[in-house]
Amino acid sequence: MNKTNDTLYPIGDVAHRTGLAVSAIRFYSDEGIVPATEVTSAGHRFYGVEAIARLEFIRTLRDLGTGLDQVRRLLDGETNLHYLLAEHLEMVEEQAAELGVRRAVLRALVRQDDPGHRITLLQGLVAMPDTARQQLLDDFWCEVGAELSPEEVERLRGGAPRLPDDPTAEQLEAWIALAELLRDPQFRADTREYLRDTSAAGGGAAMAAPAVQDFISSAAAGVMPKLMAAQVTGLAPDDPHTRRLVMQYADEVASATGMPVNDQLWNVMGRGFRVLEQVTQEALNDSDYLASYGRYLSLAATINGQPEPDAELDGASLGDFGEWFFASIQAARPSPGEPIGSRHV
Repeated sequence: MNKTNDTLYPIGDVAHRTGLAVSAIRFYSDEGIVPATEVTSAGHRFYGVEAIARLEFIRTLRDLGTGLDQVRRLLDGETNLHYLLAEHLEMVEEQAAELGVRRAVLRALVRQDDPGHRITLLQGLVAMPDTARQQLLDDFWCEVGAELSPEEVERLRGGAPRLPDDPTAEQLEAWIALAELLRDPQFRADTREYLRDTSAAGGGAAMAAPAVQDFISSAAAGVMPKLMAAQVTGLAPDDPHTRRLVMQYADEVASATGMPVNDQLWNVMGRGFRVLEQVTQEALNDSDYLASYGRYLSLAATINGQPEPDAELDGASLGDFGEWFFASIQAARPSPGEPIGSRHV
């Protein structure tokens, strides 16, 4: 028999077609989500093709884990499919991330041979759920960065601590230690004071300016790695390729700072890199830094499996690079009386 769009199907046929149980179809009908197209005097329910399509759609959504309230909102027109799927995707991704962390923790605990150490780690990890740990990190930066710009806070947060898929016991211990520090009011106060003094005042404020930070980011991704590579490969400071890179770097410094490319800029660039290693070492060994932001960076580096901050630049000493770069500046900058920019090659 040929069936048209006006054909009604008994509930058993609908169940077979949609893969839903008869009881589920009755439930959706009774709840007013997908009413039967027709109900006979004997109570038998029949469904048209439009109702069947809605039931098939519900089956798909339920297989994705969509809640009944979300299904009802969608079918009632209170939301649209794109928004509902985006909402559901966000939830699934959060669940996947949390499961990933739990898997990482269990892997590390299984590998731990010392039962006593395993129990200590387990107690520290169970003390705070993963979502609460992330919230703690967000709250910490909200408090310690209260006197800084949002851009500066984002830069200071750096690489967010995140356990790898297969963490070591050291990484788990660092994760636990960081959570304890983030909850410590004194640590929060010390970090806030350190960041305020170094980033929000004097030269720190100038360094935190968006234009300067944009320059640092662009230099790190562009000219500076090329200069470091030139030094490591033994390229001479007065090589034409080196001089082109130095001139490009000078132009970017001028653009970021608002200074013209003149003798003052060349002097600033030359002096800066000659003392960079000393300044970096002094900053890294500062007691206030080590007790606050430095401690955060150290634990975050351990958790992320990265080296701790030091005065090394891609395996080369900052001092060695500084001396080479200073010589490169002297080779690239104009001679006395020579117009600035005349040495572009």
